[in-house]
Amino acid sequence: MVVDASVWVSALVPQDVHHTRSREWLEERLREGVLLVAPVILLAEVAGAIARRTGDPSLGERATEMILSLPTLRLVPVDDRVGGEAARLAARLRLRGADALYVAVASLLGVPLITWDREQQERCQTVVRTSSPGRT
Repeated sequence: MVVDASVWVSALVPQDVHHTRSREWLEERLREGVLLVAPVILLAEVAGAIARRTGDPSLGERATEMILSLPTLRLVPVDDRVGGEAARLAARLRLRGADALYVAVASLLGVPLITWDREQQERCQTVVRTSSPGRT
């Protein structure tokens, strides 16, 4: 399954409204050895979001290191194929560029997208199955 940055950030920021659900959901998937997938842009998105929310750049960097250490995480490079599919989906579904990358990866792999982003959930239903932590 493809896991959007919104889930990772929520799990790593205790003040986030979805923190407990996201953290427990991710911990359970990791214990089960479930393959978690994301485009490589996940790293920059998580690092930036955590640094902005906390005001501490080192927390963003540590989050990136933690994510990279996960044995069941697969980061997908943004090559011509993924980029082209993301561009097509961004235009067709009126998505932000980074959001379209997550949808494109899920679509190309034929797996669900797990996200807290309502826009992704609503606009991508015709392309991929979407859900949020705790509803999968």
